[in-house]
Amino acid sequence: MLVPLLAGLSATAVRADEMQPYRVKAGDQLDISVWREEELTRTVLVRPDGGFSFPLAGEVWAIDKSVQQLQEEISQKLTKYIPEPVVTVSVREVISNRIYVIGKVQRPGVFVVNPNVDVVQALALAGGFSTFAETDEIQILRRNGDQQQSFKFNYRDIEQGENLDQNIKLMSGDIVVVP
Repeated sequence: MLVPLLAGLSATAVRADEMQPYRVKAGDQLDISVWREEELTRTVLVRPDGGFSFPLAGEVWAIDKSVQQLQEEISQKLTKYIPEPVVTVSVREVISNRIYVIGKVQRPGVFVVNPNVDVVQALALAGGFSTFAETDEIQILRRNGDQQQSFKFNYRDIEQGENLDQNIKLMSGDIVVVP
């Protein structure tokens, strides 16, 4: 059953103009440098509260911001001390983008993934279905603040090229349940 699962991966290609910029999450490591200011080059860890401290800029709120937004914010804060600072921010390590695949799959567990992984790709990471998996009753659980959402996923439809819009991109913390 893994072969049809992997065969569907090529159909999920994302065009470059459709890709959303990565949004920083708690636990991510960022490399930050200021051109011609070597003492301001460092790696920072985004704290669980979503912020980090940076010399001269003070506290910076990073959660759900793109790299570009962080560069602009830090540059603006540094202009008090450095004329026309050129700030570069890059994501060194994505710690926070974890999804969970549980139930009747070959390798259930926690997977650290890139932000564009969809349900079919997550099932492939988990090794495909095990015997007696109910592939038409898969659930995706997503916590949104205090609320929990549930999305149905019918793999049989995907195999037949139907209801492809159910193959949603997974978000950090999503749980794929295969009964």
